[in-house]
Amino acid sequence: MGTRGRPSAASLAVIGAGGIESARRPDAPPELSPEQAAEWVAVVNRLPADWFPRETLPMLAQYCRHVVAARHIGQLIAAAESGDELDLAKYDLLLRMQEREGRALSSLATRMRMTQQSTYDPKRKKPTQEKPPWQQ
Repeated sequence: MGTRGRPSAASLAVIGAGGIESARRPDAPPELSPEQAAEWVAVVNRLPADWFPRETLPMLAQYCRHVVAARHIGQLIAAAESGDELDLAKYDLLLRMQEREGRALSSLATRMRMTQQSTYDPKRKKPTQEKPPWQQ
C-alpha cells in the first residue's frame, strides 16, 4: 500500500531507480575510412550530444565522405595549378568535381541543420546601424 497525501518536495528531489538518462554522442560507423571517421568525430563533438537522431546518421556519414572527397579534390587542384603547364581539360574536370562536392555538402549540412542558414532565427536579427553623424 502506498503512502497517503501529496509527496514531499524532498521525495520529489530524489532520483528514482531509473537514474538520469544522458545523451550519448554517436560513434563513427566502421565503414568510414580513418580520415572520414576523424571528420565524424570533429562534427559530432562540435554540436550538442543530442543533435543527431538515429535517422540522420547515414546522412552524417555521407557528409563526412563528401568533406574528405572535397579535400582530396582541392589537393589535386592545387597540384594542377602549381605545375609548369596547366591542362585545361583536367583542370575543368577537377573544378566541376569540386563544385559538385560543394553542392552535396551544402545540401546535407542544411538538412542536418548545421549551416548558418538553417539555424537562423529571424527574432535575433542584427541591430540596424544608425547613420553616422556626418550623414544626418
